[in-house]
Amino acid sequence: MSASQLSTKHLLGIKYITKEDIQLIFETADNFKEVINRPIKKVPSLRDVTIANLFFENSTRTRISFELAEKRLSADVVNFSASSSSVKKGETLLDTVNNILSMKVDMVVMRHPAPGAPAFLAQHIDANIINAGDGTHEHPTQALLDAFSMREQLGDLKGKKIAIFGDILHSRVALSNIFCLKKLGAEVTVCGPPTLIPKHIGALGVNVSYNLKETLQWCDVANILRIQLERQDIKYIPSIREYTQYFGVNKRLLDSLNKKIVIMHPGPINRGVEISSDVADSEHSIILQQVENGVAVRMAILFLLAGKR
Repeated sequence: MSASQLSTKHLLGIKYITKEDIQLIFETADNFKEVINRPIKKVPSLRDVTIANLFFENSTRTRISFELAEKRLSADVVNFSASSSSVKKGETLLDTVNNILSMKVDMVVMRHPAPGAPAFLAQHIDANIINAGDGTHEHPTQALLDAFSMREQLGDLKGKKIAIFGDILHSRVALSNIFCLKKLGAEVTVCGPPTLIPKHIGALGVNVSYNLKETLQWCDVANILRIQLERQDIKYIPSIREYTQYFGVNKRLLDSLNKKIVIMHPGPINRGVEISSDVADSEHSIILQQVENGVAVRMAILFLLAGKR
């Protein structure tokens, strides 16, 4: 028996929601997925709700996905991009938000380079806050759409073997994925060069591997992350070419496994670096389904949080 409403009025991170919350989001997303595949893709569910998208960090896919989800629910949408705003002139985060709130906004979707920024907001303002990525901390909606996409392929994730490959150290997607998959009972292995795996990550209940082929052979799903060069202040790998040689997933490697596995990637893809084009575009890959599911899952989250108002 799943709950009928969320246990929280914000989505700040997977760490702060329950397994029942996750199941409720998935069941709601199943319904919305049917909606977005109909000829008329709109429902009036959030007709009187105003949502502000505050992006203090560049994002194309997440922002478009949220915007589409909001418009499919008939919400009023205000977009705010900090790179072209008064933040550049020295306005503080709280000033920015208070100004937007005085315009009577009900929900705020926020991406920010500082870990904890959405949680800070949630303490100071009355709107529902959705974390669309805070620094290297969490990216809860990505983890939920990833797990939702895995569930479509594999059914219940309890006991399933999920591997996350690549730059685990700088990835908020990896952390949120680990929290989400552990709550759903999956077995998780992280795999990448030792310099890109956080020291004490085993404490989160995951296995650590430095061997790409062994891990691919072990897993049911390979979630491949990109190397986040923009977050790396020092060199963590000798060269991109060497990274690709040891940790790049290519067709030859997949063909050498004695089983089929599901290939995922949160995007944007560095083709030919962490994943080759013939893998990204292969029948193993559900990368485009992840994008479609992103809209349904974000619709579910917005709808359920609006119910907590």
